[in-house]
Amino acid sequence: MSAAEGPLVVGVDTSTQSTKALVVDVATGRVVASGQAPHTVTSGAGRESDPRQWWDALTEALRQCGEAAHEAAAVSIGGQQHGLVTLDGHGEPVRPALLWNDVRSAPQASRLVEELGGAKFWAQRTGSLPTASFTVTKWAWLAEHEPDAVRATKSVRLPHDYLTERLTGQGTTDRGDASGTGWWASGTEAYDEEILAHVGLDPALLPRVVRPGEVAGTVRDGHDLPFSKGTLVACGTGDNAAAALGLGVRPGTPVMSLGTSGTVYAVSEHRPADPTGTVAGFADARGDWLPLACTLNCTLAVDRVAALLGLDREAVEPGRGVTLLPFLDGERTPNLPHSSGLLHGLRHDTTGGQLLQAAYDGAVYSLLAALDLVLDQDADPSAPLLLIGGGARGTAWQQTVRRLSGRPVQVPEAKELVALGAAAQAAGLLTGEDPAAVARRWGTARGPVLDAVERDEETLSRLAGVLSDAAPLLERAPGDS
Repeated sequence: MSAAEGPLVVGVDTSTQSTKALVVDVATGRVVASGQAPHTVTSGAGRESDPRQWWDALTEALRQCGEAAHEAAAVSIGGQQHGLVTLDGHGEPVRPALLWNDVRSAPQASRLVEELGGAKFWAQRTGSLPTASFTVTKWAWLAEHEPDAVRATKSVRLPHDYLTERLTGQGTTDRGDASGTGWWASGTEAYDEEILAHVGLDPALLPRVVRPGEVAGTVRDGHDLPFSKGTLVACGTGDNAAAALGLGVRPGTPVMSLGTSGTVYAVSEHRPADPTGTVAGFADARGDWLPLACTLNCTLAVDRVAALLGLDREAVEPGRGVTLLPFLDGERTPNLPHSSGLLHGLRHDTTGGQLLQAAYDGAVYSLLAALDLVLDQDADPSAPLLLIGGGARGTAWQQTVRRLSGRPVQVPEAKELVALGAAAQAAGLLTGEDPAAVARRWGTARGPVLDAVERDEETLSRLAGVLSDAAPLLERAPGDS
C-alpha cells in the first residue's frame, strides 16, 4: 500500500446480496483497499437473511482490506433499508431478518393506513405511506403470525443498526434510516408514540437516533475485526442516503439508481409528504430530506427476462408494439404487491431482442413516472440525471433512460457509492466537514455526460395505457377469483 496523504477511514455497504468495505484516504478520496463477501437470501414471497451472516461478511470483507483497515481512524456503515431485525436479551437474532423486499406484510400495510387516519395522516405524520417494504408493516405481520417471536424480542434494529451496535455495544440509528421505518415522525424527528402503541411496539426496544455529525460510539473490545479499540464509529445510514452522500448531491439534482431495486431521488430542503404514497418522504443523512420513489424490480428482473430468452443482457432490438411490465417480485411503485410480470402486444414477428427491450422500458418507466413528484417545482428540468448502481454502466440501460427521460445522463466514474458515502460520513467525524462536501472534494460524481435525445412519447403513452388497463388484474391477490 502506498503512503496515504491523510488519515484513513472505512466505509461499509451492507446490501441485500453482499457486504463491501472500502478503506479511503480522507485527504484525496483514494480507495487504498477493498473487500467484499456475499450474503444469502431466501426466495419467494418471504425474503429473509440471518443477520449473523452480515457480521461474518463484514469480517471477511475487512480481512481482505488487510493492514489498511487496522490503520483506519473512523468507520461508518451504510445498509439496506427497512429490514426488521429482532434481537433477544443477549443481542442474538430471535429469527432471520425480514428484508425490504419481503412483501408478505401487504395486508398489514393496507390495514395500518385504514386504521390510523388514512393516507393523509401517514403522509403528514411520517412523510410516507407504509407499504409492504416498511418496517412497521413487517412488525405488524410478525405480531400476527409469530407472536412468540415478538414476545422474545428485547430490541428492534435495522440492518445497519445491527452491525453498528456490534461494533460499539450501543443501540443507535440515524434519521435517514429511521425515516424508512414508518414509526419515526418526520415533523418532530422523533419516534411516533401513537403509531408504536397501535402496533404494540415498546419504544424502549428501539435504538437512539444519533444526529448528523455526532459520534455513535467507539469500537469496543471483544471482536474479530481489524479495528483498533477506540476507533470512532459514525451513526451510519440507509443505502440511498449513503449514496446521496457519496455523490455529494446538491438540492434539486435528480438521481436514478439501477440495482436489485430501482430508485429515483433528490435532496430537498423541504419536508415531503405525498398522500398518494408514490414518493417516500425520507430524511437524508445531513439534515435535509430525500424524497424517493423505489421499485422492487430493476436489474434482476431484466436479467431474468434475458435469461428466459437465452439472450445477453445487451442484445436488445428496437420495437414499437410490445409492452412488458416486469413486476416479477410484486411491485412497490406503482403499489402492486401482488402483481406479477405482464406481457402485452406479442405478435408473430416479435423478436426476443424486442421483448428484452420492452423489459428495460417497463423497468425504467416505473422510475421515471415518479421522477416529477420527487423533484421540487423549482428543479431544473434540463439538469443531467445522475445514473448510478450496478446497471448504470450497461449500454442498454443508459440508452433506455436517455430515450424515455429526454434528459442528459451523467454516469459517475466512482463505484461503490454507498460505501463511499459511508466513508465520507466517517471522514466528517475527523475533519468536521459536511460529508457531502467531503464527497464533492473527492470528485465522486465526475463522469461522462450523454447528451439528451428526444423523449419517446409513444412508448411512454403505451406503457401508461397498458398499466392503467391491466390494473384490476395486477391488483388481484393470490387466490382471488
